[in-house]
Amino acid sequence: MRIGIVCPYALDVAGGVQLHVRDQARELRRLGHEVGVLAPGGERAASAEDGVDEGLELAGRVVAVPFNGSVARLSFGPVTNSRVRRWLATGGWDLVHVHEPASPSLGLLALLAAEVPVVATFHSALDRSRAMRAAQPLLRPGFERLSARIAVSEDARRTVVEHLGGDAVVVPNGVRVADFADAQPDPRWLGARAGRPPVVGFLGRVDEPRKGLAVLAGAVPRLRAQHPGVRVLVAGSGDGEALRALPAEDAAALVPLGPVSEADKRALLASVDVYVAPQIGGESFGIVLVEAMAAGAPVVASALPAFRRVLGQGALGALFPVGDSAALAAAVHDVLGDPASTAARRDAAALAVRRYDWSVVADELVAVYETVLQGDRARARADARTHERADARTHDRADARTHDRADARTHDRADARANDRADDRTDGGGPDATGAADGADPARRPDAGRPWRARRRRGAGPGPSGDRGPAARR
Repeated sequence: MRIGIVCPYALDVAGGVQLHVRDQARELRRLGHEVGVLAPGGERAASAEDGVDEGLELAGRVVAVPFNGSVARLSFGPVTNSRVRRWLATGGWDLVHVHEPASPSLGLLALLAAEVPVVATFHSALDRSRAMRAAQPLLRPGFERLSARIAVSEDARRTVVEHLGGDAVVVPNGVRVADFADAQPDPRWLGARAGRPPVVGFLGRVDEPRKGLAVLAGAVPRLRAQHPGVRVLVAGSGDGEALRALPAEDAAALVPLGPVSEADKRALLASVDVYVAPQIGGESFGIVLVEAMAAGAPVVASALPAFRRVLGQGALGALFPVGDSAALAAAVHDVLGDPASTAARRDAAALAVRRYDWSVVADELVAVYETVLQGDRARARADARTHERADARTHDRADARTHDRADARTHDRADARANDRADDRTDGGGPDATGAADGADPARRPDAGRPWRARRRRGAGPGPSGDRGPAARR
Protein backbone atom coordinates (compact mmCIF):
# COMPACT_ATOMS: atom_id res chain seq x y z
CA MET A 1 0.00 0.00 0.00
CA ARG A 2 0.96 3.63 -0.46
CA ILE A 3 0.18 5.27 2.86
CA GLY A 4 0.33 8.99 3.56
CA ILE A 5 0.70 9.90 7.26
CA VAL A 6 -0.18 13.40 8.46
CA CYS A 7 1.35 14.64 11.73
CA PRO A 8 -0.29 17.75 13.24
CA TYR A 9 2.74 18.83 15.29
CA ALA A 10 6.25 19.87 14.32
CA LEU A 11 8.61 16.91 14.45
CA ASP A 12 11.62 18.87 15.70
CA VAL A 13 10.02 19.10 19.17
CA ALA A 14 9.70 15.93 21.24
CA GLY A 15 6.19 14.69 21.94
CA GLY A 16 4.15 11.51 22.13
CA VAL A 17 2.29 12.05 18.84
CA GLN A 18 5.48 12.92 16.97
CA LEU A 19 7.24 9.83 18.30
CA HIS A 20 4.25 7.70 17.34
CA VAL A 21 4.29 9.04 13.78
CA ARG A 22 8.04 8.45 13.40
CA ASP A 23 7.86 4.86 14.59
CA GLN A 24 4.67 4.18 12.63
CA ALA A 25 6.35 5.26 9.39
CA ARG A 26 9.42 3.14 10.08
CA GLU A 27 7.44 0.03 11.00
CA LEU A 28 5.12 0.25 8.00
CA ARG A 29 8.13 0.58 5.72
CA ARG A 30 9.66 -2.47 7.38
CA LEU A 31 6.49 -4.36 6.43
CA GLY A 32 7.00 -3.38 2.79
CA HIS A 33 4.60 -0.45 2.44
CA GLU A 34 5.46 2.85 0.77
CA VAL A 35 5.06 5.65 3.30
CA GLY A 36 5.20 9.42 3.19
CA VAL A 37 4.90 11.85 6.10
CA LEU A 38 3.52 15.39 6.04
CA ALA A 39 4.28 17.57 9.07
CA PRO A 40 4.46 21.26 10.03
CA GLY A 41 7.72 22.97 9.27
CA GLY A 42 9.03 26.25 7.96
CA GLU A 43 11.15 27.06 4.98
CA ARG A 44 13.83 24.47 5.67
CA ALA A 45 14.78 21.08 4.39
CA ALA A 46 13.81 17.99 6.32
CA SER A 47 16.72 16.69 8.38
CA ALA A 48 17.75 13.76 10.55
CA GLU A 49 16.59 15.78 13.57
CA ASP A 50 13.01 15.18 12.43
CA GLY A 51 13.51 11.47 13.07
CA VAL A 52 11.84 10.31 9.83
CA ASP A 53 14.17 8.25 7.66
CA GLU A 54 12.65 9.26 4.32
CA GLY A 55 9.57 10.59 2.61
CA LEU A 56 9.08 13.66 4.85
CA GLU A 57 7.54 16.83 3.46
CA LEU A 58 7.14 20.02 5.49
CA ALA A 59 3.93 21.94 4.97
CA GLY A 60 4.46 25.47 6.26
CA ARG A 61 5.59 27.72 9.04
CA VAL A 62 4.85 26.72 12.62
CA VAL A 63 2.60 28.59 15.06
CA ALA A 64 2.64 27.86 18.82
CA VAL A 65 -0.92 27.36 20.13
CA PRO A 66 -1.97 26.45 23.70
CA PHE A 67 -3.82 23.13 23.56
CA ASN A 68 -4.84 20.56 26.20
CA GLY A 69 -2.59 22.04 28.87
CA SER A 70 0.39 22.10 26.53
CA VAL A 71 1.74 24.24 23.71
CA ALA A 72 1.24 22.65 20.31
CA ARG A 73 3.34 23.76 17.36
CA LEU A 74 0.84 23.65 14.49
CA SER A 75 0.64 24.77 10.90
CA PHE A 76 -2.39 26.20 9.11
CA GLY A 77 -3.44 28.95 6.71
CA PRO A 78 -3.77 29.37 2.92
CA VAL A 79 -0.15 28.48 2.11
CA THR A 80 -0.31 25.38 4.28
CA ASN A 81 -3.64 24.38 2.76
CA SER A 82 -2.16 24.67 -0.73
CA ARG A 83 0.79 22.47 0.23
CA VAL A 84 -1.50 19.88 1.79
CA ARG A 85 -3.57 19.72 -1.40
CA ARG A 86 -0.45 19.41 -3.54
CA TRP A 87 0.90 16.60 -1.31
CA LEU A 88 -2.41 14.76 -1.62
CA ALA A 89 -2.60 15.26 -5.39
CA THR A 90 0.95 14.12 -6.15
CA GLY A 91 1.35 11.36 -3.56
CA GLY A 92 -0.72 8.68 -5.26
CA TRP A 93 -1.81 7.44 -1.82
CA ASP A 94 -4.09 4.44 -1.42
CA LEU A 95 -5.20 5.95 1.87
CA VAL A 96 -4.26 8.79 4.20
CA HIS A 97 -3.78 8.39 7.97
CA VAL A 98 -4.20 11.65 9.89
CA HIS A 99 -3.39 12.15 13.56
CA GLU A 100 -5.41 14.44 15.83
CA PRO A 101 -7.81 15.63 13.11
CA ALA A 102 -9.66 17.87 15.60
CA SER A 103 -6.63 20.14 16.04
CA PRO A 104 -6.47 23.20 13.73
CA SER A 105 -3.56 21.83 11.74
CA LEU A 106 -2.62 19.60 8.82
CA GLY A 107 -4.82 16.64 9.78
CA LEU A 108 -8.04 18.61 9.49
CA LEU A 109 -6.93 20.21 6.21
CA ALA A 110 -6.02 16.80 4.77
CA LEU A 111 -9.30 15.28 5.91
CA LEU A 112 -11.31 17.97 4.14
CA ALA A 113 -9.30 17.77 0.90
CA ALA A 114 -8.55 14.06 0.49
CA GLU A 115 -10.21 12.10 -2.31
CA VAL A 116 -9.02 8.71 -1.02
CA PRO A 117 -10.10 6.90 2.17
CA VAL A 118 -8.97 8.64 5.37
CA VAL A 119 -8.16 6.93 8.69
CA ALA A 120 -7.84 9.11 11.80
CA THR A 121 -6.13 8.48 15.13
CA PHE A 122 -7.28 10.40 18.21
CA HIS A 123 -4.66 10.77 20.95
CA SER A 124 -6.16 13.26 23.40
CA ALA A 125 -8.30 12.61 26.45
CA LEU A 126 -10.43 15.55 27.58
CA ASP A 127 -12.83 15.50 30.51
CA ARG A 128 -14.51 18.76 29.59
CA SER A 129 -13.81 21.01 26.62
CA ARG A 130 -15.95 24.02 25.81
CA ALA A 131 -13.84 24.62 22.73
CA MET A 132 -14.43 21.07 21.48
CA ARG A 133 -18.17 21.32 22.08
CA ALA A 134 -18.29 24.70 20.33
CA ALA A 135 -16.37 23.33 17.34
CA GLN A 136 -18.43 20.15 17.08
CA PRO A 137 -20.91 21.48 14.45
CA LEU A 138 -17.96 22.58 12.31
CA LEU A 139 -15.98 19.37 12.75
CA ARG A 140 -18.78 16.84 12.35
CA PRO A 141 -19.21 17.17 8.52
CA GLY A 142 -15.49 16.52 8.09
CA PHE A 143 -15.48 13.59 10.51
CA GLU A 144 -18.38 12.01 8.62
CA ARG A 145 -15.93 11.55 5.75
CA LEU A 146 -13.64 9.35 7.84
CA SER A 147 -13.42 5.73 6.73
CA ALA A 148 -12.17 4.58 10.16
CA ARG A 149 -11.50 6.09 13.60
CA ILE A 150 -8.77 4.88 15.94
CA ALA A 151 -8.24 5.87 19.57
CA VAL A 152 -4.99 5.14 21.38
CA SER A 153 -6.79 4.29 24.63
CA GLU A 154 -10.21 3.94 26.22
CA ASP A 155 -9.85 7.50 27.53
CA ALA A 156 -9.22 8.83 24.02
CA ARG A 157 -12.12 6.74 22.74
CA ARG A 158 -14.42 8.24 25.40
CA THR A 159 -13.42 11.72 24.22
CA VAL A 160 -14.38 10.80 20.66
CA VAL A 161 -17.75 9.41 21.73
CA GLU A 162 -18.68 12.25 24.09
CA HIS A 163 -17.31 15.25 22.20
CA LEU A 164 -17.34 14.28 18.54
CA GLY A 165 -19.97 11.57 18.16
CA GLY A 166 -19.50 8.11 16.69
CA ASP A 167 -17.11 5.49 17.99
CA ALA A 168 -13.52 4.35 17.49
CA VAL A 169 -11.50 1.16 17.64
CA VAL A 170 -8.69 1.15 20.20
CA VAL A 171 -5.18 0.63 18.80
CA PRO A 172 -2.62 1.72 21.40
CA ASN A 173 0.54 3.72 21.03
CA GLY A 174 3.46 1.58 20.00
CA VAL A 175 6.89 1.13 21.56
CA ARG A 176 9.98 -0.46 20.09
CA VAL A 177 10.28 -2.77 23.08
CA ALA A 178 13.56 -4.37 22.09
CA ASP A 179 15.28 -0.98 21.87
CA PHE A 180 14.42 -0.28 25.51
CA ALA A 181 14.98 -3.81 26.78
CA ASP A 182 18.46 -3.84 25.24
CA ALA A 183 19.39 -0.36 26.48
CA GLN A 184 22.55 -0.21 28.60
CA PRO A 185 22.64 1.80 31.84
CA ASP A 186 24.70 4.97 31.95
CA PRO A 187 27.17 4.81 34.86
CA ARG A 188 26.53 8.48 35.58
CA TRP A 189 22.91 7.75 36.40
CA LEU A 190 23.24 4.51 38.39
CA GLY A 191 22.22 4.50 42.06
CA ALA A 192 21.54 1.54 44.34
CA ARG A 193 22.82 -1.01 41.82
CA ALA A 194 26.17 0.73 41.93
CA GLY A 195 26.18 0.88 45.75
CA ARG A 196 25.18 4.54 45.82
CA PRO A 197 22.08 6.39 47.11
CA PRO A 198 18.99 5.71 45.01
CA VAL A 199 18.20 7.57 41.80
CA VAL A 200 14.67 8.67 40.81
CA GLY A 201 13.90 9.62 37.20
CA PHE A 202 11.43 12.03 35.59
CA LEU A 203 10.80 12.70 31.88
CA GLY A 204 8.62 15.50 30.55
CA ARG A 205 8.33 19.15 29.63
CA VAL A 206 9.20 20.76 32.93
CA ASP A 207 7.30 24.01 32.32
CA GLU A 208 3.92 22.32 31.67
CA PRO A 209 1.95 22.10 34.91
CA ARG A 210 0.03 19.01 33.81
CA LYS A 211 3.28 17.00 33.76
CA GLY A 212 3.31 17.29 37.56
CA LEU A 213 6.90 18.29 38.22
CA ALA A 214 5.66 20.50 41.08
CA VAL A 215 4.15 17.39 42.71
CA LEU A 216 7.49 15.59 42.49
CA ALA A 217 9.34 18.65 43.80
CA GLY A 218 6.99 18.70 46.77
CA ALA A 219 8.02 15.13 47.59
CA VAL A 220 11.75 15.88 47.61
CA PRO A 221 12.03 16.87 51.31
CA ARG A 222 10.48 13.56 52.39
CA LEU A 223 12.60 11.59 49.92
CA ARG A 224 15.77 13.24 51.27
CA ALA A 225 14.71 12.46 54.82
CA GLN A 226 14.01 8.80 54.03
CA HIS A 227 16.91 8.28 51.61
CA PRO A 228 19.79 10.64 52.28
CA GLY A 229 21.76 11.45 49.17
CA VAL A 230 18.88 10.59 46.83
CA ARG A 231 19.14 12.12 43.35
CA VAL A 232 16.17 13.09 41.16
CA LEU A 233 17.09 13.26 37.46
CA VAL A 234 14.85 15.66 35.54
CA ALA A 235 14.97 15.29 31.74
CA GLY A 236 12.96 17.57 29.48
CA SER A 237 12.68 21.01 27.97
CA GLY A 238 11.60 24.11 29.88
CA ASP A 239 12.94 26.54 32.45
CA GLY A 240 11.85 24.57 35.54
CA GLU A 241 10.14 27.21 37.64
CA ALA A 242 9.02 24.50 40.09
CA LEU A 243 12.65 23.61 40.71
CA ARG A 244 13.73 27.17 41.45
CA ALA A 245 11.04 27.44 44.11
CA LEU A 246 12.67 24.71 46.22
CA PRO A 247 14.92 25.49 49.19
CA ALA A 248 18.58 25.22 48.30
CA GLU A 249 19.15 21.98 50.19
CA ASP A 250 16.22 20.30 48.41
CA ALA A 251 17.06 21.80 45.03
CA ALA A 252 20.51 20.22 45.32
CA ALA A 253 18.90 16.80 45.10
CA LEU A 254 17.46 17.56 41.67
CA VAL A 255 19.69 17.15 38.62
CA PRO A 256 18.31 18.99 35.56
CA LEU A 257 19.42 17.23 32.36
CA GLY A 258 17.53 19.35 29.85
CA PRO A 259 16.24 17.76 26.64
CA VAL A 260 17.72 14.31 25.98
CA SER A 261 18.03 12.22 22.84
CA GLU A 262 16.12 9.00 22.34
CA ALA A 263 19.26 7.01 23.07
CA ASP A 264 19.87 8.92 26.30
CA LYS A 265 16.23 8.50 27.29
CA ARG A 266 16.55 4.72 26.97
CA ALA A 267 19.80 4.75 28.95
CA LEU A 268 18.24 6.89 31.69
CA LEU A 269 15.27 4.53 32.07
CA ALA A 270 17.63 1.55 32.19
CA SER A 271 19.66 3.26 34.94
CA VAL A 272 17.24 4.69 37.51
CA ASP A 273 16.01 2.82 40.56
CA VAL A 274 12.49 4.25 40.22
CA TYR A 275 10.74 6.09 37.43
CA VAL A 276 8.09 8.59 38.63
CA ALA A 277 5.15 9.83 36.50
CA PRO A 278 3.45 12.55 38.61
CA GLN A 279 1.14 13.92 35.89
CA ILE A 280 -2.03 15.62 37.12
CA GLY A 281 -4.21 15.38 33.97
CA GLY A 282 -4.50 15.52 30.21
CA GLU A 283 -3.02 12.04 29.66
CA SER A 284 -4.83 9.60 27.40
CA PHE A 285 -2.33 6.74 27.43
CA GLY A 286 1.05 7.09 29.14
CA ILE A 287 3.56 5.95 26.57
CA VAL A 288 6.45 6.81 28.89
CA LEU A 289 5.18 4.23 31.39
CA VAL A 290 5.44 1.53 28.75
CA GLU A 291 8.93 2.72 27.81
CA ALA A 292 10.03 2.65 31.45
CA MET A 293 8.64 -0.85 31.99
CA ALA A 294 10.28 -2.06 28.77
CA ALA A 295 13.62 -0.71 30.05
CA GLY A 296 13.15 -2.52 33.37
CA ALA A 297 12.53 0.54 35.55
CA PRO A 298 10.09 0.15 38.47
CA VAL A 299 7.26 2.65 37.97
CA VAL A 300 5.46 4.92 40.44
CA ALA A 301 2.62 6.89 38.82
CA SER A 302 -0.32 9.10 39.70
CA ALA A 303 -3.63 7.25 39.61
CA LEU A 304 -4.98 8.85 36.44
CA PRO A 305 -7.46 6.53 34.64
CA ALA A 306 -5.11 6.07 31.68
CA PHE A 307 -2.16 5.27 33.96
CA ARG A 308 -4.21 2.81 36.01
CA ARG A 309 -5.08 0.90 32.85
CA VAL A 310 -1.49 0.75 31.59
CA LEU A 311 -0.26 -0.37 35.02
CA GLY A 312 -2.92 -3.05 35.40
CA GLN A 313 -4.59 -1.22 38.31
CA GLY A 314 -1.31 -1.41 40.26
CA ALA A 315 -0.20 -4.93 39.34
CA LEU A 316 2.62 -3.62 37.10
CA GLY A 317 3.57 -0.49 39.02
CA ALA A 318 2.75 1.51 42.15
CA LEU A 319 -0.02 4.14 42.11
CA PHE A 320 -0.60 7.18 44.32
CA PRO A 321 -3.45 9.75 44.49
CA VAL A 322 -3.19 12.47 41.85
CA GLY A 323 -1.39 15.60 43.08
CA ASP A 324 -0.41 14.15 46.47
CA SER A 325 3.31 14.76 47.07
CA ALA A 326 3.34 12.94 50.43
CA ALA A 327 1.75 9.85 48.88
CA LEU A 328 4.28 10.01 46.04
CA ALA A 329 7.17 9.96 48.51
CA ALA A 330 5.58 7.06 50.40
CA ALA A 331 5.13 5.04 47.21
CA VAL A 332 8.76 5.58 46.20
CA HIS A 333 9.89 4.56 49.68
CA ASP A 334 7.84 1.35 49.46
CA VAL A 335 9.30 0.45 46.05
CA LEU A 336 12.86 1.01 47.27
CA GLY A 337 12.25 -0.79 50.55
CA ASP A 338 10.59 -3.96 49.15
CA PRO A 339 12.88 -5.46 46.51
CA ALA A 340 10.88 -8.72 46.23
CA SER A 341 7.55 -7.03 45.39
CA THR A 342 9.33 -4.61 43.08
CA ALA A 343 11.00 -7.48 41.19
CA ALA A 344 7.65 -9.31 40.82
CA ARG A 345 6.03 -6.21 39.32
CA ARG A 346 9.01 -5.64 37.03
CA ASP A 347 8.83 -9.20 35.69
CA ALA A 348 5.08 -8.93 35.07
CA ALA A 349 5.58 -5.58 33.35
CA ALA A 350 8.22 -7.04 31.03
CA LEU A 351 5.61 -9.50 29.72
CA ALA A 352 2.78 -6.98 29.58
CA VAL A 353 4.65 -4.47 27.41
CA ARG A 354 4.85 -6.93 24.54
CA ARG A 355 1.26 -6.03 23.73
CA TYR A 356 2.50 -2.51 22.86
CA ASP A 357 5.39 -3.56 20.65
CA TRP A 358 5.28 -1.99 17.20
CA SER A 359 5.27 -5.43 15.58
CA VAL A 360 1.83 -5.95 17.16
CA VAL A 361 0.51 -2.40 16.78
CA ALA A 362 1.51 -2.15 13.11
CA ASP A 363 -0.33 -5.38 12.28
CA GLU A 364 -3.46 -3.93 13.91
CA LEU A 365 -3.11 -0.74 11.86
CA VAL A 366 -2.67 -2.70 8.64
CA ALA A 367 -5.79 -4.72 9.49
CA VAL A 368 -7.72 -1.45 9.77
CA TYR A 369 -6.27 -0.24 6.45
CA GLU A 370 -7.19 -3.46 4.67
CA THR A 371 -10.73 -3.35 6.02
CA VAL A 372 -11.09 0.24 4.85
CA LEU A 373 -9.77 -0.49 1.37
CA GLN A 374 -11.90 -3.62 1.01
CA GLY A 375 -14.92 -1.58 2.01
CA ASP A 376 -13.94 1.14 -0.43
CA ARG A 377 -13.60 -1.37 -3.24
CA ALA A 378 -16.92 -2.97 -2.29
CA ARG A 379 -18.58 0.45 -2.34
CA ALA A 380 -17.00 1.14 -5.72
CA ARG A 381 -18.38 -2.15 -7.06
CA ALA A 382 -21.79 -1.41 -5.56
CA ASP A 383 -21.73 2.06 -7.09
CA ALA A 384 -20.79 0.55 -10.45
CA ARG A 385 -23.67 -1.91 -10.22
CA THR A 386 -26.02 0.90 -9.25
CA HIS A 387 -24.84 2.95 -12.20
CA GLU A 388 -25.22 -0.05 -14.50
CA ARG A 389 -28.76 -0.64 -13.28
CA ALA A 390 -29.54 3.05 -13.65
CA ASP A 391 -28.09 3.01 -17.17
CA ALA A 392 -30.10 -0.12 -18.00
CA ARG A 393 -33.28 1.50 -16.72
CA THR A 394 -32.49 4.61 -18.74
CA HIS A 395 -31.87 2.51 -21.84
CA ASP A 396 -35.04 0.52 -21.23
CA ARG A 397 -37.06 3.71 -20.95
CA ALA A 398 -35.40 5.08 -24.08
CA ASP A 399 -36.13 1.82 -25.94
CA ALA A 400 -39.71 1.90 -24.74
CA ARG A 401 -40.12 5.46 -25.95
CA THR A 402 -38.55 4.50 -29.29
CA HIS A 403 -40.91 1.52 -29.62
CA ASP A 404 -43.87 3.66 -28.68
CA ARG A 405 -42.99 6.17 -31.36
CA ALA A 406 -42.42 3.40 -33.91
CA ASP A 407 -45.76 1.80 -33.00
CA ALA A 408 -47.47 5.13 -33.28
CA ARG A 409 -46.00 5.72 -36.73
CA THR A 410 -46.97 2.17 -37.78
CA HIS A 411 -50.52 2.71 -36.54
CA ASP A 412 -50.71 6.08 -38.26
CA ARG A 413 -49.61 4.54 -41.56
CA ALA A 414 -52.06 1.65 -41.15
CA ASP A 415 -54.88 4.08 -40.42
CA ALA A 416 -53.91 6.16 -43.43
CA ARG A 417 -53.93 3.10 -45.71
CA ALA A 418 -57.29 1.98 -44.33
CA ASN A 419 -58.73 5.43 -44.95
CA ASP A 420 -57.34 5.44 -48.49
CA ARG A 421 -58.92 2.07 -49.25
CA ALA A 422 -62.24 3.23 -47.83
CA ASP A 423 -62.10 6.34 -50.01
CA ASP A 424 -61.27 4.21 -53.06
CA ARG A 425 -64.26 1.96 -52.42
CA THR A 426 -66.49 4.98 -51.96
CA ASP A 427 -65.31 6.63 -55.20
CA GLY A 428 -65.88 3.44 -57.30
CA GLY A 429 -69.51 2.63 -56.06
CA GLY A 430 -72.70 2.19 -58.40
CA PRO A 431 -75.35 4.92 -59.19
CA ASP A 432 -78.18 5.49 -56.81
CA ALA A 433 -81.83 6.01 -57.73
CA THR A 434 -81.09 9.44 -59.17
CA GLY A 435 -78.12 8.23 -61.20
CA ALA A 436 -75.57 9.76 -58.75
CA ALA A 437 -72.68 7.79 -57.43
CA ASP A 438 -72.72 6.81 -53.74
CA GLY A 439 -72.00 9.82 -51.65
CA ALA A 440 -72.30 12.24 -54.61
CA ASP A 441 -74.65 15.17 -54.41
CA PRO A 442 -77.28 14.69 -57.18
CA ALA A 443 -77.89 18.37 -57.43
CA ARG A 444 -74.31 18.93 -58.61
CA ARG A 445 -74.42 16.55 -61.63
CA PRO A 446 -74.45 18.30 -65.05
CA ASP A 447 -77.72 16.55 -66.06
CA ALA A 448 -79.39 16.76 -62.71
CA GLY A 449 -83.08 17.59 -63.06
CA ARG A 450 -83.46 16.42 -66.73
CA PRO A 451 -85.96 13.67 -67.69
CA TRP A 452 -84.50 10.25 -68.06
CA ARG A 453 -85.25 10.19 -71.79
CA ALA A 454 -83.12 13.28 -72.27
CA ARG A 455 -80.42 11.68 -70.37
CA ARG A 456 -80.87 8.52 -72.44
CA ARG A 457 -80.35 10.48 -75.63
CA ARG A 458 -77.07 11.55 -74.24
CA GLY A 459 -76.19 7.91 -73.49
CA ALA A 460 -77.29 8.00 -69.90
CA GLY A 461 -78.17 4.86 -68.01
CA PRO A 462 -81.63 3.22 -67.76
CA GLY A 463 -84.69 4.90 -66.37
CA PRO A 464 -86.19 4.40 -63.06
CA SER A 465 -87.72 1.07 -64.01
CA GLY A 466 -84.60 -0.20 -65.70
CA ASP A 467 -86.27 0.10 -69.23
CA ARG A 468 -83.80 1.30 -71.81
CA GLY A 469 -86.47 2.89 -74.06
CA PRO A 470 -87.75 2.15 -77.58
CA ALA A 471 -84.38 2.19 -79.26
CA ALA A 472 -83.05 -0.35 -76.87
CA ARG A 473 -86.09 -2.55 -77.28
CA ARG A 474 -85.71 -2.45 -81.06
